[in-house]
Amino acid sequence: MSIDDEDDLLFKALGHRARRRILDALKAGPRTTGMLCDLTPELDRCTVMQHLKVLEAAGLVVVERRGRKRWNHLDALPVHAIHERWIGPYAAYASSMLSRLKRESERPEEGLSFQPDPIGAGRGDDHEP
Repeated sequence: MSIDDEDDLLFKALGHRARRRILDALKAGPRTTGMLCDLTPELDRCTVMQHLKVLEAAGLVVVERRGRKRWNHLDALPVHAIHERWIGPYAAYASSMLSRLKRESERPEEGLSFQPDPIGAGRGDDHEP
């Protein structure tokens, strides 16, 4: 499976509110399927199981069977990989732009690297065609 296919599975898994709620519950620690059903009373057991299968296929949930119980564990590594690939670089860029803006705003007025437009400039109403 390609990285793009894995990303598609991950984004699909994260795209449903019920699956995000299940993941939020698993952040606190492993839960049995029954416990997850109790946390989502609006969903029947079969629906919770279907959501868990999607999360497992995306690599977000690891299932451990202990006797008759199914323990579901969160695996946050796929989310971390998405963060590193998509969010981290944009956050760094945004942070650098905010730092630059802060430096510019703290400079004395004569040192500004840009000149504000005079009132009415750039609207096109003071020029003849």
